[in-house]
Amino acid sequence: MDPISERLRARHPQRIDLSLDRMRALCAALGNPQDKLPPVVHVAGTNGKGSTVALIRAIAEAAGLRVHAYTSPHLVRFNERIRLAGTLITDDALNAILDRVEAAMAETGGEATVFESTTAAGLLAMSEAPADLAVIEVGLGGSLDATNVIARPLLSVITPVDLDHAEFLGTTIEGVAGEKAGILKAGARGVVARQSEAAMAVIERRAAEVGSPLTVMGVDFDAWAERGGLVYQDHERFLDLPAPALSGAHQFDNAGVAIAAALELDLPEAAIAEGLKAVRWPARMQRLTAGPYADKAQKADAELWLDGGHNPHAARALARALSDRQVRAPRPTALIVGMLANKDAGGFFEALKGIDAQVFTVAFDGTAAEPEALAAVAQGRGFGALAAGSVDAALDRALALGAGRVVICGSLYLAGEVLGTSRETWPI
Repeated sequence: MDPISERLRARHPQRIDLSLDRMRALCAALGNPQDKLPPVVHVAGTNGKGSTVALIRAIAEAAGLRVHAYTSPHLVRFNERIRLAGTLITDDALNAILDRVEAAMAETGGEATVFESTTAAGLLAMSEAPADLAVIEVGLGGSLDATNVIARPLLSVITPVDLDHAEFLGTTIEGVAGEKAGILKAGARGVVARQSEAAMAVIERRAAEVGSPLTVMGVDFDAWAERGGLVYQDHERFLDLPAPALSGAHQFDNAGVAIAAALELDLPEAAIAEGLKAVRWPARMQRLTAGPYADKAQKADAELWLDGGHNPHAARALARALSDRQVRAPRPTALIVGMLANKDAGGFFEALKGIDAQVFTVAFDGTAAEPEALAAVAQGRGFGALAAGSVDAALDRALALGAGRVVICGSLYLAGEVLGTSRETWPI
């Protein structure tokens, strides 16, 4: 664990407690930094939030804008969560900001969770560094998420809504959509990804209640892959653009949402094209070409991929991406899977059932599912599955059995451990 994460875990409650009261009090003690930000694009959704933030940031930076970004969770270093005008916050700057957050808490006699403290630190740092735009990702849900102290975003973006974090957001699409739609604000346009009918009805109802005009994928605009590139169309324009540099068919939808947001920001077509080519977002169908695991795979003439998706919706996207690659370049496939114990492992493997792959299950630091239990779930969905214990052992077994394509997947925490094994693979 990196030193900043250790500091936060030692000094703040690690529970998740969705409420804005503590966050509002903490922000007030800090001078309400959320009201002193550059124009904000606020992004919620079940899947694709981080990729969409990365795409919007890449396009805006290609247009010459200085862009702050706040995302979660981090993969290797806590600093990844706070990007100031394009650069990750330094350890010294982050520690100084956290000192001020903790001093404000002490003055008010209040308490804040790790995520609330982190968010307050991010808002404070971004309020004091010059920039032209801030792109802020919701942590969990929307309406009661700590980031929702932002009262006047320039744009609200809602990526695809599906079931996840049932213990906090409920077990119905309508309930989850209601939480996500809580970021919609009066007068701020909402850019909405393609949704199920049930989710869209809830989002439209919330938008009407608060007075947020909507721009909806599949209604007001669309994007799709064509001739090796991406086509974007809305009521006013037809753009022939490069494919996004992020792997997977689902990234065309994420890119479409980001393009719609960029056009609302009046960013030029040239910057959109450049941003699509330049975007980077680790652990989302990322091809690993450096580090000890990649070295092993390369010696065996195998591809190695890393994906942090951890719910059924993300698994469906992974299945599509792997199917597409298998059509283009057939190879024996192995999945190295580790998941948090509270995730829907059955739904995850169910979504992957169309993939012909050997599964190896692994553990990682934290509240991970036991590899044996995870292997049993995979076997129940028709996979040949073995508990391998560690990524190292799983990769050795997969390569020994002749796998030519190995995908490490199931958790961003697992992905972070993999990336953390070599400085060459640390996100920057």
